[in-house]
Amino acid sequence: MATEEKVVSSSPGMVPLFARAGAAMIPGASRLPFLGGGERSQDVPELTLRLEDVQVDRNRLAAYDRVCKFPLRDQLPPTYPHILAFPLHLSLMTDRRFPFPALGLVHIANRIVQHRPIRMTEELQISVHATPLEPHPRGRQFTIRTEARAGGELAWEGDSTILKRGGSSDGAPKPDRREPPELPVAATWRLPGDLGRRYASVSGDLNPIHMHPLSAKAFGFSSAITHGMWTKARCLAALHPRLGDRFTVEVEFRKPVLLPATVEFGEAEEAKGIAFSVRGAGKGTPHLDGSVVF
Repeated sequence: MATEEKVVSSSPGMVPLFARAGAAMIPGASRLPFLGGGERSQDVPELTLRLEDVQVDRNRLAAYDRVCKFPLRDQLPPTYPHILAFPLHLSLMTDRRFPFPALGLVHIANRIVQHRPIRMTEELQISVHATPLEPHPRGRQFTIRTEARAGGELAWEGDSTILKRGGSSDGAPKPDRREPPELPVAATWRLPGDLGRRYASVSGDLNPIHMHPLSAKAFGFSSAITHGMWTKARCLAALHPRLGDRFTVEVEFRKPVLLPATVEFGEAEEAKGIAFSVRGAGKGTPHLDGSVVF
């Protein structure tokens, strides 16, 4: 079957998208015609969403830089195209054919390939699509793949791997339980309780698990948790002077960071790049493991 392509005329509004995502979790919501639950399939739809002529808002970019600790400059931080694409991610996951509600899904890994720096003045063309469902030891997973082009040239790629917990995991590979080597601590970060709301205000990710302890408790967390992409961005901001123009950065999101928190950033040089990690201060709780390859 051919993949459906849809050009989105403007970046979708995040509040209506999250409202739609929340409505899909209400008992009996599948019978609501505007949610289209009766048409949900057993796999992700073969759908590509495309956004043309994307322009960067300088004020929003500066606010993002401040929250994530990137230096203010005329080039986009390596994680910022993900922010520009996120409305398309949520549009895809709230499509009436999507197999399950968007809220409750877990972002477990992220990979970014920066082919070249992107200037804030460049107009971008962004496209996203999802891969088919695959078994995972804790449920099923899929990946949202994003491409950002400037002047027809592929400048940036991103893969966000998403887990749907529960259900059959037949055929899933056995997880590798070996812990990565402990990295030397390079910095200690104290994360305030409102960090989730601050990052949401610049990223548009209004997921309730990040916004307030009460809304996070509805999803099984004792307090609000950090956005995984904030943690990745904060690590790359710490490594920023050594990143260069072309690189691949991959992270695995481990246990959530409950806010407020104190965490330790570790890093070590490797043959082809840099290994880095985020651990809870004191107990060493693993929150993130990552690597940059030049």
